[in-house]
Amino acid sequence: MSDFALKKISPDGIPHALERAERYRLLNDPAQAESIYRDVLAVDADNQAALRALILSLTDQLGTHGAHGTAREARDYIVQLDDEYDRAYYTGIVYERETRAYLERKNVVRSSAYDGFRQAMEWYERAESLRPPGNVDAVLRFNSCVRAIERERLEPAAQGERELPLE
Repeated sequence: MSDFALKKISPDGIPHALERAERYRLLNDPAQAESIYRDVLAVDADNQAALRALILSLTDQLGTHGAHGTAREARDYIVQLDDEYDRAYYTGIVYERETRAYLERKNVVRSSAYDGFRQAMEWYERAESLRPPGNVDAVLRFNSCVRAIERERLEPAAQGERELPLE
């Protein structure tokens, strides 16, 4: 543990901080983005934009060194989202990204990857039923999972086989 205390940003700096964090996500530096989103939430704990983006920046790090427990942490933030659609959609995102990271490992149980994508798809279907007019994000993510299952030739476990969970 360091001897340094974190400094708080000012409430009027939140919009700038959110812009900066988005820039870091676009530059593929999710750890820096995560840090900024945490700074925003330290000042405004209910900032929905920061919560959604923190979930994304955490899942951006899945599959990287030191990312153990990241999916679980992202799920912990999902419960803080106010909107039922957001909770369903971002839960799907976590399952999908966790599954994609899982597939990058060696010697994976492929039926577990199938199950992970199916879980994500179920959450996307729930989000689709709750979506605001014109929002097709859940449909796009659902289709992405279908294509991944097909591309990877994933199949469910044979009847009676028990698979290990993704984490």
